Amino acid sequence: MTHFLPAATLSPSEQNFSREAGRETAMAKDILGEAGLHFDELNKLRVLDPEVTQQTTELKEECKDFVDKIGQFQKIVGGLIELVDQLAKEAENEKMKAIGARNLLKSIAKQREAQQQQLQALIAEKKMQLERYRVEYEALCKVEAEQNEFIDQFIFQK
Repeated sequence: MTHFLPAATLSPSEQNFSREAGRETAMAKDILGEAGLHFDELNKLRVLDPEVTQQTTELKEECKDFVDKIGQFQKIVGGLIELVDQLAKEAENEKMKAIGARNLLKSIAKQREAQQQQLQALIAEKKMQLERYRVEYEALCKVEAEQNEFIDQFIFQK
């Protein structure tokens, strides 16, 4: 930065020299600017225009913020994916339990049906046996009646 002394402290020739130096500095800055060279706030020679440098710095900071946000987003998505995977495993386990329970119920139903058929066959067999016993009982009762009648006739004949 160029500091100028107030005009009252400078002689007229010094004031002219100072004005000349200021014009020369401005011309030098214009020529360097046309060549793509610029001075920064510390009067260091730079290849980039200070405005472009500032925009580049801002863009760099925005990019860093964006990358940080993307990292946070990836962490959130990773957690969500883990949660969904865990829920999918739990759902699959519950599905397998339900299938096992359904198969168990089907097998129990088949066992009961088979047991019912066995019991019905046993009932039919017992009914047939009962019918045979009833017929045999009637036949025996008839034989007994005939024998009692024979005994009675034999006793009366004597």
